[in-house]
Amino acid sequence: MKPPLLLAALLLLPASVASTTQPLPSSFSPAVHAAGTTAAGDAGAAVPAPSWQWPLAPRPKVLRNFDPPPKPWLSGHRGVDLGAGYDGAPVTSPAAGTVSFVGVVVDRPVITIDHGNGLRSSFEPVESTLAAGNPVAAGQVIGTALPGHCGVSACIHWGVRRGEDYVNPLQFVMDLRPSILLPLGGPP
Repeated sequence: MKPPLLLAALLLLPASVASTTQPLPSSFSPAVHAAGTTAAGDAGAAVPAPSWQWPLAPRPKVLRNFDPPPKPWLSGHRGVDLGAGYDGAPVTSPAAGTVSFVGVVVDRPVITIDHGNGLRSSFEPVESTLAAGNPVAAGQVIGTALPGHCGVSACIHWGVRRGEDYVNPLQFVMDLRPSILLPLGGPP
């Protein structure tokens, strides 16, 4: 591969892939990688996570974006608010996992799904009949959206944590990499 092409290819890859020391599998797809890959171990090798999907259908409008605080103890928005269409809309698991928590936090019903590889999704306000320990499949209904989180708009808050750190849930269902413009005729 010519050096300019290699540089362009590296610029288009997420940092977690560009820094890996192992070769990428022949089936590697940047969009799939961006939608569901996690780092594993200290070696920096990428471990594919299951394919993720939106927790609401049809694809919801993002009403409020991920806006993490500069320090863990400060205020911020540690997830995204998604338009639910209507109160009582079914909420589905974005990936397979196991229910790790169902209950009320402060004054809102919350359900948390452990997806493995240190990833956990939480949804609120969501009423669920599931219990901790129940396995769930990707796309399985885990509860219904309740009113109250976004005022008069029906919505849910979706948060994702990797270990103890909150991450942008949209990175698992969208390609959030910046666009890179290349010359029309290809690299010089």
